[in-house]
Amino acid sequence: MINIPTHTTNLRLYLPEVIWLEQTYFDWARDISQEVIGELHQWQTYLNALALLGFEQWLREHNPEIVNRDINIIEAAANLKLGEFKFCLITTEHLLDEVANIPQDAIDRPELAAHFYVLIEVLEEQEEVVIRGFLRYDELIDYRGRNLELNNGYYQVPLSKFDPEPNHLLFYCRFLEPTIISLPVATSESAAGNLLKYINVTRTKLSQWLQGIFGENWQVIDSLIDPNANLAWSVRNSKEFIKRGKIINLEMQIGSRNVVLLLNIKAETEQKLGVLIQLHPTGKENFLLPNLKLILLSKAGEILCEVISRGQDSYIQLNPFKGERGKCFSVEVSLEDIRIRENFEL
Repeated sequence: MINIPTHTTNLRLYLPEVIWLEQTYFDWARDISQEVIGELHQWQTYLNALALLGFEQWLREHNPEIVNRDINIIEAAANLKLGEFKFCLITTEHLLDEVANIPQDAIDRPELAAHFYVLIEVLEEQEEVVIRGFLRYDELIDYRGRNLELNNGYYQVPLSKFDPEPNHLLFYCRFLEPTIISLPVATSESAAGNLLKYINVTRTKLSQWLQGIFGENWQVIDSLIDPNANLAWSVRNSKEFIKRGKIINLEMQIGSRNVVLLLNIKAETEQKLGVLIQLHPTGKENFLLPNLKLILLSKAGEILCEVISRGQDSYIQLNPFKGERGKCFSVEVSLEDIRIRENFEL
């Protein structure tokens, strides 16, 4: 095994590896980010793309081997390969908290696990990215087993655990065999199971609503909600929105409690739909139960937006968003250990 001396974290402040970004990088990153649903997630994908292009440029300058790009496998990180070595880029705008957030999927899913997890700071206004350190997969797994707890799908790893010297990363790539760092391997059974699970997902196609085609469970609003209730939402009387609701039954120990999931869509362009999602009480109920969660999820299951009901909330609402036709997302309604998910395609 190759041992490289540990450096103090202060060295990170004096010897940063800075890569200047070309203008074409920003254009490409913007195009990539537009394929993602939700403004916050679009911004993170934009940063991921800039980090990938900058890091790819740095690798090419230091190693003549072919670099294989693989972006947006999961929306929380970017991946690429140098020879047989796999890299997962963990992108951030700043390091004020002195921790790096690494997605659980980027560690545990065999197709996403990497030999090296590289922390990249993106300074967009300065048009540069900075390599702040890297961590080997085997070291990450060892540290996780002794110290880390999962928090909303992420592990928070202190910066002190990262090697701040990028040249050590190049050293590994030149002299270390990739098989020395063992990565999880997907079995044919698990791959088939994941494929079957994906195929069997039932999705409501929202673009069909524009043609007047609705599933039997999606009903007009007035049949689900008291028309005399003070809904306080401007789109209720807006003709440009197509609105449908679905009863969500929360089976609790005290009995069933229904809520209504309301979706409002409109055609923004020929290829884009605007979506507004709300959760309401049913019938004569004036307020939602407290601590109800309404969550927007990406196709990969990552949380894009989340709202929680408080006492005497007459409804809760996710941030409106726009997306290309064919894009998939999910909406989850949860209360304590009860979780009900609906899947959609724009």
